[in-house]
Amino acid sequence: MCVRQAVRVSYLLRLVLPDRPGALGAVATALGTVGADILSVDVIQRSPGSATDDFVVELPPDKLADSLVSAAATVDGVHVESIRPYAGQLDPHRELELLERLGTNPSAPLAVLADGVARVFRAGWALVLGPPVAGQGEVLAAGGAAPEVDSLPMPWWPPTPSRPLDPDESWAPADWGRLGTELAVTALGDSALLIGRPALRWAPSELVRLQHLAAIAATVTPVGVGTTD
Repeated sequence: MCVRQAVRVSYLLRLVLPDRPGALGAVATALGTVGADILSVDVIQRSPGSATDDFVVELPPDKLADSLVSAAATVDGVHVESIRPYAGQLDPHRELELLERLGTNPSAPLAVLADGVARVFRAGWALVLGPPVAGQGEVLAAGGAAPEVDSLPMPWWPPTPSRPLDPDESWAPADWGRLGTELAVTALGDSALLIGRPALRWAPSELVRLQHLAAIAATVTPVGVGTTD
């Protein structure tokens, strides 16, 4: 008789922790009390007196996501900013790994870039958009679970500085706002990189990382060309 193993569920939990010794350990202990297994921790931003961290955790199938929120909140000074299911890889691409892939001259560099950026920033998708022509930007490449669009209005042009965009404005497809998509844009040479992710605020430090990554990627990627010969 074959016994099917219960599948654990992964979540991305963003917490604001007090910047004091032992705070991270206290959170780890609290999450452990509800059976959570911490897979990774990334420091997203440091501010005077606090730090914003992203935890990727697994829960047993008989536990609800609310148990993570309740457990984290038992630690004095901890604020739960957001939680969402996480289906990404456990070892997502980092900036240097992505740049190394681009440097090997793959057959579709813009697609590699878009997919890699979506993974680095735990986003749902990323689009490379050409400069606007009559107000519309052509989609040059897509990564992740990108929306199926050939072009987009670009009233927000130029894409500098790197910044969040409002998904409820008229240029964006209506379902982006309904789904709670958090948008960010940055320059990629003469083009733009547009990233969308569900219910996860773009921290200022992430926008700086995104801008630096795109600037370096533009030097090794033929922006505006989807494939190479």
